[in-house]
Amino acid sequence: MRILLTAGGNPISINIAIVIVTLTELETLLMHPSCDPAISSASAAAAIPFRTLASGAHLPAIGLGTFGSDHVTHAAVAEAVKFAASVGYRHFDCASVYGNEAQIGEAFEEIIRSGIPRDQLWVTSKLWNDMHAPEDVISSCRKSLDNLRLEYLDLFLVHWPFPNHHPPSCDVSVRNPHARPYIHESYMRTWRAMEELVDRGWVRHIGSSNMTQPKMELLLRDVRIKPAVNEMELHPHFQQTAFFRYLVERGVQPIGYSPIGSPARPDRDRTPEDTSPTEDPVIRAIAEKHGVHPAVVCLKWAVQRGVVPIPFSTTPRNIVANQQGVTGDPLSAAEMDAIAAIDRNCRLIKGHVFLWKENQSWEDLWDMNGEITPA
Repeated sequence: MRILLTAGGNPISINIAIVIVTLTELETLLMHPSCDPAISSASAAAAIPFRTLASGAHLPAIGLGTFGSDHVTHAAVAEAVKFAASVGYRHFDCASVYGNEAQIGEAFEEIIRSGIPRDQLWVTSKLWNDMHAPEDVISSCRKSLDNLRLEYLDLFLVHWPFPNHHPPSCDVSVRNPHARPYIHESYMRTWRAMEELVDRGWVRHIGSSNMTQPKMELLLRDVRIKPAVNEMELHPHFQQTAFFRYLVERGVQPIGYSPIGSPARPDRDRTPEDTSPTEDPVIRAIAEKHGVHPAVVCLKWAVQRGVVPIPFSTTPRNIVANQQGVTGDPLSAAEMDAIAAIDRNCRLIKGHVFLWKENQSWEDLWDMNGEITPA
């Protein structure tokens, strides 16, 4: 590849084949007073692999999540976005319900002003559950574009397949009196409006999130524009092997949230039977061998498996370390096999607050018997 440097104010063009740096070297490079931030950021971004979607678009193989789990300020998330861009991140996973898109939009303006072109960024947003009516799909996307200060989104997702919502920071027992089960005809009305967003040029790709295979089978049967991705919980203790394979075989890219086990998830999503992949002896042993944190092993595993993980952090050291998980030395085939064997089918984000009637279990949201749970 060819990059442009400056020396004494004069441009110099040089050819490079590949840049491989250790985490320490990357941090030293970025902190050096002679380092041009735009060049160092571009070099780091070039080292991140990508997934080629069915459209031919390139999706960076790691993104920065922006959900502050009800306890991180919007300003702190925006600062994390700016820092992540400065060290090479180009993929940012946003959502209207996170409440911080206006602050992130200010960050995007600064990032683009710094010299990173808009077409090198991949920005995702999501339609919240109370905006499933077709006219609301249009207005919600318009509001996200305005808040994020962008002319288009690279990806717009239906956040959950239910039009059921809840107040911020609510207790796990809260139920919306207007909640209802998945109704495919209703979801398809929402999806038709999503397709219209592509027709308008407001979004480049559309996708789903928190779907199940029975629901996805109906969606793929009836769409005009196929979902480019499905965003879903994926980590070593919840691998969703069958559904993952189903998506990949049909050209739908899996994006993995909670890729390290969501240690900062809200209390409403915690149950006594939960397990932590970063505490697993297999993960810890591999981390010790590679000299990295267990979280980095989870990210290495995700990317090598074909997942696009979107870890959240506002700590600069962790943001860089997570990036190192996809640019550093890979896991061996034996290590990948060892991690495949520790799947515990442990879903951490259970979604209790989206249930539609009393005395239901969270499993009803996830079609555990292979069929869509009826009303």
